[in-house]
Amino acid sequence: MQAFARFLKDQSAATAIEYGLIAAGISVAIIAVVNGLGTNLNGVFTNVNTQLR
Repeated sequence: MQAFARFLKDQSAATAIEYGLIAAGISVAIIAVVNGLGTNLNGVFTNVNTQLR
C-alpha cells in the first residue's frame, strides 16, 4: 500500500509528459510555418519561371 501511495505522489513522470506535449506543440507549429512558406515560395518560383520564358 505504501508503494502505491508513493507512486501517486511521484511527479517526475508528469513533468516528462509535459515536456513531451510542449515539444509536440512546437513541432506542429514549425511544420505549419514551413508548409506555408513552401507554398508561397513555390508560387514565387513559378512566377519567376514564367516571366523568364
